[in-house]
Amino acid sequence: MEIGRKMMVVVVVLVMVFEGSKAFDLCNMNEDGLMACKPSVTKLNPVTPTPECCQALSGADLTCLCSYRNSFMLPSLGIDPDLVMALPAKCNLTPPTNC
Repeated sequence: MEIGRKMMVVVVVLVMVFEGSKAFDLCNMNEDGLMACKPSVTKLNPVTPTPECCQALSGADLTCLCSYRNSFMLPSLGIDPDLVMALPAKCNLTPPTNC
């Protein structure tokens, strides 16, 4: 039951992020930061993360972001979890050791 609740929270959060909700925060990244990073984590033609994305990621809770690695929702939104996990290195940040 706990896994079901967590997945529901993830679904709601991601829908809010990618459908234009305002004043949203995920793992210490606000909506602007999440949207700045979205082009770098989409499956089709990912781009190099922008300075805005890296700045937002530098203040993020990377361990929290890692918890979304195996989420089935990310691929359903066109987000590649492997690209998400590669962002810290591309932004010259040290990813959590258990990620």
